Amino acid sequence: MRLRVEFTTEPFDLDEAPAHARAAREVLGAAELDAVDVGPFGNTAEGGADAVLATVDALLRTVLQAGATRISLQVNVIAEDGG
Repeated sequence: MRLRVEFTTEPFDLDEAPAHARAAREVLGAAELDAVDVGPFGNTAEGGADAVLATVDALLRTVLQAGATRISLQVNVIAEDGG
């Protein structure tokens, strides 16, 4: 099974990336995922179910510890061909 996770962390800071946003990028960069897209208002990653779920666990723990006060998260099952 393949999964796609989309998430945002808050609070936002338009002047510079907050510590929790930088921490999220580090978690995604270290994960064994097939695709990662990091943006200023949302992030997306996809891969096998085990890799995505392990990344979500690490992500939640890390960004909360780094000061996130809210995390919006959505996980979708995606077709094996990416659609």
